[in-house]
Amino acid sequence: MVSQINGLSRHFTEDTLRAYLLSRATRADDGCLIVRGYGSRRGVHQKLAGRAWAHVAAYVVFVGGYDPALEVHHDCGAPDCIEPTHLRQLSHADNCRERTQRPQCRNGHDREIAPTTGRFRRSCRTCNREAQQRWRERQAAEVAEARMAYGRMSS
Repeated sequence: MVSQINGLSRHFTEDTLRAYLLSRATRADDGCLIVRGYGSRRGVHQKLAGRAWAHVAAYVVFVGGYDPALEVHHDCGAPDCIEPTHLRQLSHADNCRERTQRPQCRNGHDREIAPTTGRFRRSCRTCNREAQQRWRERQAAEVAEARMAYGRMSS
């Protein structure tokens, strides 16, 4: 069954893969088993053990009955969760239907609903405003530095 996982290193058996996944995972307060993969970002799908997705490998070793034609869906909505009770297999169409938009952005701001579509906006206005402000400050600092380099005083 482990041989059906795309990108998995060949030296893993089910027992060694199970131990490897558990050694890289921590239990969150909400019941999710969060895995730390190759990347340092939290809240994104993680790759482990070669180039295999961690949630797919977890489904194979903890749940079993893996069908490569189906996708592994997170019921909890956390892409880096490998808790076996939060994973199930769905077709691609069903997986797309099951996706929900989160009510907050990755920085925790409440997202607004777009009046034209009735869905959450793709980008958070607060995060966008803060990013623009940081950009303007960087640009102003560069202009002031360039003026000082040419001997002109900023007014």
